[in-house]
Amino acid sequence: MSQRVIFHVDANSAFLSWSAAYRVKVLGESQDLRLVPSAVAGDKASRHSIILAKSTPAKKYGIQTGEPLFQALEKCPELVVIPPDYGLYVQASRHFVAMLREFSPAVEQYSIDEAWVDMTGTQRLWGSPRLAAELMRRRIWEELGFTVNIGISSNKLLAKMAGDFEKPNKVHTLFPEEMERKFYPLPVRDLFLVGRATEGKLQRMGIYTIGDLASADVKMVKRRLGKQGEMLWHFANGRNADAVTPEPAENKGYSNATTTAHDVVTREEGCQVLLSLCETVAARLRRDGKWGSCVSIHLRTNEFRHFSHQRVLHGATNITTELFAAACQLFDEAWDGITPLRQLGIQVTRLSGEPYQQFDFLSGMDPVRFERKLRLDETVDALRDKYGEDIICRAKFSGGSMPHMAGGLSKERRTGVTKPIPEECPMEKKVP
Repeated sequence: MSQRVIFHVDANSAFLSWSAAYRVKVLGESQDLRLVPSAVAGDKASRHSIILAKSTPAKKYGIQTGEPLFQALEKCPELVVIPPDYGLYVQASRHFVAMLREFSPAVEQYSIDEAWVDMTGTQRLWGSPRLAAELMRRRIWEELGFTVNIGISSNKLLAKMAGDFEKPNKVHTLFPEEMERKFYPLPVRDLFLVGRATEGKLQRMGIYTIGDLASADVKMVKRRLGKQGEMLWHFANGRNADAVTPEPAENKGYSNATTTAHDVVTREEGCQVLLSLCETVAARLRRDGKWGSCVSIHLRTNEFRHFSHQRVLHGATNITTELFAAACQLFDEAWDGITPLRQLGIQVTRLSGEPYQQFDFLSGMDPVRFERKLRLDETVDALRDKYGEDIICRAKFSGGSMPHMAGGLSKERRTGVTKPIPEECPMEKKVP
């Protein structure tokens, strides 16, 4: 049986590249944002705005994706900051994935700007894996106008790791026979799914590189880190049998989370954040005609400790206030009222295609009241679809800094209506 050939294709600084292409080609702007210190970020006036994407010149100032905008501006006061345009990004992503499907029908989109492509058995069409990757990279640049990194390996994990070696606009391989030289010397934090907290735990075990983890006793790692540790040990050894899955699995849950501008230290603040999250999740449920009967919340402290709580409801719902009531009850049960919180999230699972309610003394809900709440939410949805999500909000959010729909649920993302961009979305050919 021949070795699998998997590509991981990742658009370089996608949001910035796509915005730059649109501004130059469609709006006729003379400045190419990729050639100056620039970034995509939220509102400058908002304390919780973070850098979503940055240009190569901005990177030279030490600006990093995910850092607060105010810190980036301290590093580079002349930084050009533009707001995200999610409708544009969705459309550009479609062009990107369509191009990948010209090389192989087996394309699994991992996020808006990256995907795996199973190239096994395509050598007669495209030549060797490296030749095929170089052709893919050049075509994306010439026809769509942005650069990508392509990682090549025999499985999805190693292909993704290879794509991260050096950016931008590069092709890298990481086959099993190359792991000792290219993979094992890397710091363990570079391993897929190893975050800062896990890195600290591994270092306290004397594990500093991916090679250290690969050669560690798997039983010891599992004892310290649980099932996650065992999974990471397999990753460190390059083991991943997941197939490239072209069709996404049916959504098994709806979730949203947000990192707050400042630590949450009161119940009122925490519940306001949860209400904002519930607004978004409930709207997505109603959009898709789904109802959920299990609500969970996820909390992360300012020291990056994580804990969660969940509850099964008396019936399936997608009504905002019902999800919010459950979330607040869970918040009271899960939070000690003292520890500062940095991130809050909510998830709704156990989905069904229709509502069911126990209209009795247990639920505290009667059919008429339930119907009124549902009609109210649907009316609000219709207004936001037509006029934008900011056309109406609850009084609690009026005049405050907290967005009334955390994470955002723009008209483009709810309805699929996007800004038109050219069939070819080229940039000015100034970037190598």
